Amino acid sequence: MSCDAALEIRGLRVAYGGVHALRDVSLTVPTGAVVALLGPNGAGKSTNLRTISGVMRAERGTITCFGQAIERMPAYRIARMGLVHVPEGRGIFPSLSVRENLEMAATMAGGPGGDPMAEATELFPVLGQRQRQLAGSLSGGEQQMLALARAIMARPKLLMVDEISMGLAPIVVGHLFDALRRIAASGASLLLVEQYVEAALELADYVYVMDKGAVVDVGEPSDLRAGGLAAAYLGGAA
Repeated sequence: MSCDAALEIRGLRVAYGGVHALRDVSLTVPTGAVVALLGPNGAGKSTNLRTISGVMRAERGTITCFGQAIERMPAYRIARMGLVHVPEGRGIFPSLSVRENLEMAATMAGGPGGDPMAEATELFPVLGQRQRQLAGSLSGGEQQMLALARAIMARPKLLMVDEISMGLAPIVVGHLFDALRRIAASGASLLLVEQYVEAALELADYVYVMDKGAVVDVGEPSDLRAGGLAAAYLGGAA
């Protein structure tokens, strides 16, 4: 493994009932880089993230994070290494208040200095106005802001975000991507699964394109545009 890689996957294979969701996937996230993982629905992108974070198990292949093999580790140990996964569907606690969600995340991370509510509202001021509100009663965009704020409380070294823009208005997506830029600028590595292709390409240093469980191309965002793979696999969105 390269010494400057936060994450390296080699030959990853995952099957559901004999049908391969991932077919020999290899991928690298350099330290401090933003990598976008793009492709049509059903390409295997979310399965890839769930396997990396330990929610699913691979039948074959290796996953190395910060120089350590993690493919057989339980999810809680992977999280303690600094790999934080914001799943599709947000992963908040709907029956807890906004403040309680953030305080729980901060406690699980060992308790960062300062007030977690203050940190969250610096990125997303609307959360400060909603801090006593039950998380499940927030709008979709506010829930996604809360999910991302919870992830920040965990002090990620590698942050994986799955479909952060799904079903949200463009102005909300803009706020979320502004926060991702700030996280990347802090030195964290990012692996981003996203259907909002143009925003992902603007943020990413490198891009992997998946289709039918396999990586079909990798390069820089300019390579993707010039090569026409955006049109072939992403409906021409890029």
